[in-house]
Amino acid sequence: MAMRQATKAAIRACSSSSSTGYFARRQFNASSGDSKKIVGVFYKANEYATKNPNFLGCVENALGIRDWLESQGHQYIVTDDKEGPDCELEKHIPDLHVLISTPFHPAYVTAERIKKAKNLKLLLTAGIGSDHIDLQAAAAAGLTVAEVTGSNVVSVAEDELMRILILMRNFVPGYNQVVKGEWNVAGIAYRAYDLEGKTIGTVGAGRIGKLLLQRLKPFGCNLLYHDRLQMAPELEKEIGAKFVEDLNEMLPKCDVVVINMPLTEKTRGMFNKELIGKLKKGVLIVNNARGAIMDRQAVVEAVESGHIGGYSGDVWDPQPAPKDHPWRYMPNQAMTPHTSGTTIDAQLRYAAGTKDMLDRYFKGEDFPAQNYIVKDGELAPQYR
Repeated sequence: MAMRQATKAAIRACSSSSSTGYFARRQFNASSGDSKKIVGVFYKANEYATKNPNFLGCVENALGIRDWLESQGHQYIVTDDKEGPDCELEKHIPDLHVLISTPFHPAYVTAERIKKAKNLKLLLTAGIGSDHIDLQAAAAAGLTVAEVTGSNVVSVAEDELMRILILMRNFVPGYNQVVKGEWNVAGIAYRAYDLEGKTIGTVGAGRIGKLLLQRLKPFGCNLLYHDRLQMAPELEKEIGAKFVEDLNEMLPKCDVVVINMPLTEKTRGMFNKELIGKLKKGVLIVNNARGAIMDRQAVVEAVESGHIGGYSGDVWDPQPAPKDHPWRYMPNQAMTPHTSGTTIDAQLRYAAGTKDMLDRYFKGEDFPAQNYIVKDGELAPQYR
């Protein structure tokens, strides 16, 4: 009962803003009492939907905002069917006003879909990461794009730490032995290592990267980071991390490389055969950022040759990953579906944040500044 009350309180928490609304090329404000068509695209939970009252991020529970939206006269359509010309989402593109999606089951908002969506004003990401949207096309069309900044940074950073340890200790083969009824200590121990004393480098040190570095400090690692911005000296000292301006200088030093940067046109395919070739032989890679940052085939070849000693992450390109995706079958991998940022705690945060932004939209109020990805035709700095 207490958990249910906490959930309701989180979803009701919509802080007010004194700032006024604005007009982009498409009028952003929703007039008071004006009925809107809102479409949400989430993953389907099926039999798991009722197993936890706080499981809000699925089709069946629809962020917990259906009753609230419908009580105000809005139409709320929710689906997991998002691909192809005959999918459920495509039927609603021409007349929807707001589209909500998540990074875990993304609705790919192409320039073509934006052109068809004559009534569309607002694109919301329930979570972090809006690269499933053609941001340039959204900006050109005067759309507002926003996400729930900070909602799952703890969730993802914890997951990254877990994956580093899973790869370092060669956990997956040991688990598979137990499931298969086997017992072969040598088959695990020959490539299992301590984390202490290893050099860990994060490519990107924003909210998630900083939290990861903070969590790694007690392990006694040599911590490096590369980012477009250097941390304040006092924070660097507190974390014990060293800034490396030149990525090519940092990568060969790392026993573990963690990807923590957004997917942009600049970072798409960035880790290609040439850049991977600069990594230390046997390097471990953790990527919970975006699958398309990596050259798919270059990763496979490097893992198969042993140049990459292990690869783990929860992000794929595309998502959901097809059954024949080669990362499913390469050796020394610890891949999962895209789950790191959709813990129950994260769902409570991004459901509440989504409701807050919808409430502000209906009232003609601005969102928290850090939530904007596209506003007034301008992209947020990290996507430029």
